Amino acid sequence: MHDWGDIRHFLAVAETGSTLAAGRALRVSQTTVARRITALEAALSLVLFERRQAGYLLTPAGEALVGQARAAEEAMRRLGDEAALLGRTAGGAVRLTMSPIFAFTFMAPIIRDLRVAHPEIRIEVDTSEEVRDLAGGEADVALRVSKQPTGAGLVCRRLTHDPWTVYCSRTYAEQHGVPRRIEELARAPFIGGGEPEVWAQYQQWLIEHGLEGQVVMHHNSSTGLLAAVRAGMGLAVLPCLAADGDPDLVRCLPPLDGVTVSLWLVYHERFRHEPRIRAVLDFLAPRIPRYAS
Repeated sequence: MHDWGDIRHFLAVAETGSTLAAGRALRVSQTTVARRITALEAALSLVLFERRQAGYLLTPAGEALVGQARAAEEAMRRLGDEAALLGRTAGGAVRLTMSPIFAFTFMAPIIRDLRVAHPEIRIEVDTSEEVRDLAGGEADVALRVSKQPTGAGLVCRRLTHDPWTVYCSRTYAEQHGVPRRIEELARAPFIGGGEPEVWAQYQQWLIEHGLEGQVVMHHNSSTGLLAAVRAGMGLAVLPCLAADGDPDLVRCLPPLDGVTVSLWLVYHERFRHEPRIRAVLDFLAPRIPRYAS
């Protein structure tokens, strides 16, 4: 492949008739123009110009190639215009994956505001309980709860600490009171469950405090767990990010010491400068910690 810079110099000389005028048009020295023309002729094994005292005159070979060179120049111009347009617009779809308990609680108004701020972006919210493969293109951006997300090529930005604690509903509190100490939980019914990563931490906390036998119902989704607590069926350990803003829920205890995870904004490094992805990341990153404060 020939150097595009050599072709630009070829066209400049063909249009101006001299290396001096071409150098002025390209804002380079006359010597640089002459050197680039010589390099192009050597690469093509052709003589493109007759060097005359009055200037440079295209040879038949040069005449034959100048049209192709102009077409290449136009193609490069269109390429640049298209790239600039893509750089200015953030339009398109962005698939955002997260736990359903977040999507149906504090993230709902944030996504609403994202839509207002960027109407050109179609947000596709994925609340699958499976961890989506960002490298494989299953989602563009993920909100993940973890001590530290891992994965080849992933960019992980810690947004905020994700504390968890015990909640009951206002209905439960009116009927049974609000347990304020661990010792008061020994006779309380618990709702177990959530996604596997949620239940793993929740169950471990129950075991450590001798409360696993208090589980009277189990849901395999975090939204089912949340609905059961709201209905007054019992207590559950829930993320404070999701539960603190719920008017139907009452926090029973301070944040639990044994649950040490954070909420992360995760995306693949190849999308770092994609305008639509960048727009979503820049919108979410400052707002989620603000909600948690």
